[in-house]
Amino acid sequence: MSRLAEEEQVEPDQWGERMPRTIGPWSAASVVVGITIGSGIFRVPATVAAQLHAAGTAMLCWLLGGLVALCGALSVAELAAALPRSGGIFAYLLESYGPLPAFLFGWTELAVARAAALGATATIFAEYLGYFIPLTAHEVRYVAALVIVLIGAINYVGIRRAAAVMSLATAAKYAALLGLGLLAFTVVRGPASPAPSFLPREGGASLSLLATALVPVMWTYDGWADLSFMGGEVARPQRTLPLALTLGAACVMLVYLLVNLGFWYALPAAQMAASPLVAATVAARIPAFGGAGAAVIAAVVLLSTFSGLNGSMMTGPRVLFAMADRGLLFRSIARVSPRFHSPSAAIWVATALGCIYVLENDFAQLADRFILGIWPFYALTVAGVYVLRRKRPDLPRPYRTWGYPVVPALFLLASLWMLGNSLLTAPRNTGITLLVIVIGIPVYYAWRAFTLRRTAAP
Repeated sequence: MSRLAEEEQVEPDQWGERMPRTIGPWSAASVVVGITIGSGIFRVPATVAAQLHAAGTAMLCWLLGGLVALCGALSVAELAAALPRSGGIFAYLLESYGPLPAFLFGWTELAVARAAALGATATIFAEYLGYFIPLTAHEVRYVAALVIVLIGAINYVGIRRAAAVMSLATAAKYAALLGLGLLAFTVVRGPASPAPSFLPREGGASLSLLATALVPVMWTYDGWADLSFMGGEVARPQRTLPLALTLGAACVMLVYLLVNLGFWYALPAAQMAASPLVAATVAARIPAFGGAGAAVIAAVVLLSTFSGLNGSMMTGPRVLFAMADRGLLFRSIARVSPRFHSPSAAIWVATALGCIYVLENDFAQLADRFILGIWPFYALTVAGVYVLRRKRPDLPRPYRTWGYPVVPALFLLASLWMLGNSLLTAPRNTGITLLVIVIGIPVYYAWRAFTLRRTAAP
């Protein structure tokens, strides 16, 4: 019997999914935390300090980012429990608005978001590996591409193996990040450098500046919705998905706030703003590390980025799989490996795109393209909570958004504020990213025409 015939015999479950549901609550929460805590928290605090200058205003920005992510998670959880499908956001957009917005999300994942996320995280992994093994700029890119291939291979051989790696790595890096935040308070500050005030200063940063700083902050929080992409492989999804989404987002917010408090305590504002690798700068001043602070941070970043890469590969290819499974991409990409029960073709497509991006772009380009490209779809997805309550009142909803209708509205207002400010303050970068999304419209109609001709052919 051919492999294709074996795959066709796989019976879909009650939600139409063809892959086994093997992801439990602990693994699901690990995915949320593991994807979200990647590389950004080791670099972005310095960027925020340089933009906002004061501890209180910077902490307000980090708190605001965490609350926005939590509002998003609380909202998406309703959709995830009602529609536990592979592709997550893709499936919710398809149900809420029809095939064009869903296709544009998948197109953005294919052309920009997932490849850029893999590339940005792999680049930082390779940069920090250079602390232990000297690497040239070209070698950094090659190492980053190799680690993407390795992560692709781990995921190809099955979700259980990838989930086991994810759980162990996430627990280790969360403990390491907690330790770093707490130990930062042991740094001895001199008499000329008093402890900072964490109250926002009167007449501090403008709302526009706060929104500008929020863009990189939201990059560090990104990942709060990615578990939904694996909705077709989560066991007891109607309970597990809402619990893991909200708990994961809350855990990330708490550790980020602690780490940033520790960083601001350990470093004067000017030094923090001038330290691109701020975590290493703080670690070098922690007495318990002696002279090994930089090595400790390099090891933690390697662990964190490896875990983040694994999580990104666990989730992103499921969007491509879902697109193909619903007829919005080549059917061959919906292949499920009969041996490993993984979306094998989608994993290798994502792996190839990640390698191409990492070899052609630098870190800053990758990070900016990722966050600005994905955020409009987050807003549309959360708006889908309102749309589906009106459009599908009969849809079983095991979980309903806590704080509805206020919580989704807060997320939408924050999203519009951040995106609108990006268009005003960085029109070129934002415009290019939005143009890539718009280009997906003729691609969609071309694809539809192609499939109609293929269907009509004798």
